[in-house]
Formats: sequence, structure tokens, C-alpha cells
Amino acid sequence: MKFDDDPGAWRVLASEYLAREPWHTLRVDRVQLPSGTIIPKYWINEYPPWVNVVAVTPDDRMVLIRQYRHGIGAVHFEIPAGTTDPGDTSLESAARRELAEETGYAGGVWSPLMIVSANPALQNNLTYTFLAEGVMPGPASPDASEDIRVHLVPAGEVEALIENGGFVQALHAAPLLKFLLQRRKRAGG
Repeated sequence: MKFDDDPGAWRVLASEYLAREPWHTLRVDRVQLPSGTIIPKYWINEYPPWVNVVAVTPDDRMVLIRQYRHGIGAVHFEIPAGTTDPGDTSLESAARRELAEETGYAGGVWSPLMIVSANPALQNNLTYTFLAEGVMPGPASPDASEDIRVHLVPAGEVEALIENGGFVQALHAAPLLKFLLQRRKRAGG
């Protein structure tokens, strides 16, 4: 969505990479604003696209996970998610892979649900969330660094989990809320 009075883009005068690691790429730009103001150091974290899945079983339960997150030192509910790999043929195929690896669930009818940004001021990537309806269980194969617990939660109880602090990951809560709103509208509420 664009408006006639949107602010103009910044001009990049110079860029330098300070770190280029698989999970940490940091760039510093020298930029000029449309007003002419120059910001000598503007920091950008670069990441590949991320993918999330709102997965629903045929009996209307949502496939949620719980795992320890070292950044905040806590465990909360999440939806299956991950990052794209260089060999991924599409965002949906990456999302399908992450769902199967983390939970063992697969199949169903897939559709795009939402695109969000973790921090558009300081990160260059977007998160693509897919809705997978009618998923079926199978064997999980999480990465060696993942210690994941899968929970099947009735879709009607997910709103209360969000409201009561069961989710802290904003990139997961937002698409769940969109799904729940769409679901309520379809039901006429």
C-alpha cells in the first residue's frame, strides 16, 4: 500500500560489512535522508527470509510447539517456524520442511496467510506465514540444536493462550490473531 505523501527513500552513500556469519550478518551504512541530513552510521542486521506455519489438524486442533529460547531464557508457545535455506525452491517449500522437521506434521491444504517484519528499522528480511489446514502426523526430525515439544491445542483455546501471555513471539502471535479473526468472520461473529 502506498500513499502520495509517503516519505522518500534514504540514499545509501557507503556500506561496510562488520560480520558475515550464518546467523549474524551486520552491515553499517552511511545514508542521506531526503532532507539532506546524513546519518554516518546506520546499523542493519541481514537475515534470509523466515517462514512460519499456522497448522490445523482435521479435528480443528492447532499444532503448537514449546522450546527453550536462550535470548530471553524462557519457554513459551510458538508456531512451527524457521529460516529459508539457499537450496529452497520456494518459501512454501521451506515452510513445509520446517513444519515436518519440527513437528512431524505434513500434508493438508496450504495458502499464504501473512507477511510481517520483526523490525523494519534494523532488519532487512520479512517473515512469511502460511496456513496449513488438514495436516497429518508423521515422524519429526528436529535439528540437533532443537529440543521441541509438540502440543495439539484446540483452535478455540489459542486466543486465551495469546491473551494470557502464552505467546511472547510477536511474529507468531500476529499471524495467529489474523487466523482467529478470519475464522470468527467466517463463522459470522
